[in-house]
Amino acid sequence: MWAKVTSIALKGMEGYRVHVEVGSYVGNDSFKIVGLPDAAVKEAKERIIAALRTLGYHLSGQKITINLSPADQKKYGSMFDLPMAIAVLQSLHELEVMVSEDTGFLGALSLDGSIQPVEGMLPGILAAKRLGIKKLYIPFNEELPVLELEPMEIIYVSSLQEAISHLSGQWTPHFKKRLENEGFTSITFLDMQKIIGHTEAKYALEVAAAGEHHVLLTGPPGCGKSMLAESFPSILPSLTKESLLEVISLYQLSQNAYPHSNMPPFRNPHHSASGVSIIGGGQYPKPGEISLAHRGVLFLDEIGEFSKKTLDMLRQPLENGMIMISRTHATITYPASFILVAAMNPCPCGYEGSNTHYCTCTKKQIIAYQNRLSGPLRDRFDINLSLGPIDFNAAVNKKEGELSKIVRARVEAVRNRQYDRYGREICNGRIPYEMLLSKSPLKDEQQSTLQRIAIKRNWSNRTQIKITRLARTISDLQASRDITDQSILDAIKLNEV
Repeated sequence: MWAKVTSIALKGMEGYRVHVEVGSYVGNDSFKIVGLPDAAVKEAKERIIAALRTLGYHLSGQKITINLSPADQKKYGSMFDLPMAIAVLQSLHELEVMVSEDTGFLGALSLDGSIQPVEGMLPGILAAKRLGIKKLYIPFNEELPVLELEPMEIIYVSSLQEAISHLSGQWTPHFKKRLENEGFTSITFLDMQKIIGHTEAKYALEVAAAGEHHVLLTGPPGCGKSMLAESFPSILPSLTKESLLEVISLYQLSQNAYPHSNMPPFRNPHHSASGVSIIGGGQYPKPGEISLAHRGVLFLDEIGEFSKKTLDMLRQPLENGMIMISRTHATITYPASFILVAAMNPCPCGYEGSNTHYCTCTKKQIIAYQNRLSGPLRDRFDINLSLGPIDFNAAVNKKEGELSKIVRARVEAVRNRQYDRYGREICNGRIPYEMLLSKSPLKDEQQSTLQRIAIKRNWSNRTQIKITRLARTISDLQASRDITDQSILDAIKLNEV
């Protein structure tokens, strides 16, 4: 007569328990789903009836009501098909098994009774673990990496009949376990060794990669800004398993295909992209480019050509690594912890200050062009690089630069040093300033020197904090336990170039 099983619903990346309550009574044929279901959830009625008939169960002469609790939250997608079918069978006494509230079900039903994976299933699985689900029934998905989310037990089922058999103790899953990196493809980024010259810029990018610092590249057309930015992901460490699952979850929610790789994502939106596509949003908010770049790099080429409104919306995620999207029916929060690499010309024509080309811009035009980046946004770049044309004749005779894999090994070592210091996966560029100082306090002489320079150059408090963060990363690259005096001078140089 009455049954209840557990499922998971999503609100952005956050999940909450949904109790699928089913009441069945003898009467006229009726099948209703309540609890604010969307169209996909309402259509589950036909899928469930067809799947049950395929397995030999009939619902004639039954009045069935399904309530998705909490009833005041909107339910989306077809992930509730499997739990609704299980609860219906329990209410009809066709499945005489007690199912614990800590056992969850996710999956979409086909008309033949098979269970299919759906978009957004991975974030639902991760949410189930956070919510304390001990056992989770899901369909097997070849596109997902190996899921070992202890202490939660994951049971892969390919059909409703297999789920019923396993609940009844009559069947044991036999899916072949894949190797950890099986199915991963190698994404090839431009190797830094192939870029001629720009030794100082390469070092600055190494600092940025080690401490997750934002970088602004300024220089005339053709000086190598885009090449440096495109080679930047090649020195970033591979994603950890937890980070990889988080990134794939965001791609699933945005309905974008994620390249099967454990390399950090690299997003390069065009300057004509709308604010919604970059920040995220829509009637039912989806992740934007900044969330798809989570744990990786967001490259904004010709950043001065982006709309001022779009650029100013970057300030919140750059500050706290998250973006909050508010709509009438819901407020959704998505992670957006990325390294911003931006490139721009010094003026509209691009040749202001060049020794090889004549600049045709007036001073007013140059100021207006530079002001496209607001002060607060410009202040969030830790590293400012001013690039110039390369003298190829001189550069060719010099020793070749290092391979990206060599630089990446140093970056990995520095990041591990930071993770050990702070006790979690966070870098100098994002750690709260109070914790940074508690773990690496400045000496009195260093503090006095920094304040004296700040007063002389009219720096804001944020600039002083940036210098300290950069100095800590540079000291880490030098394997120094404390922040050194030279690292502070080097940090000032990187911030003001």
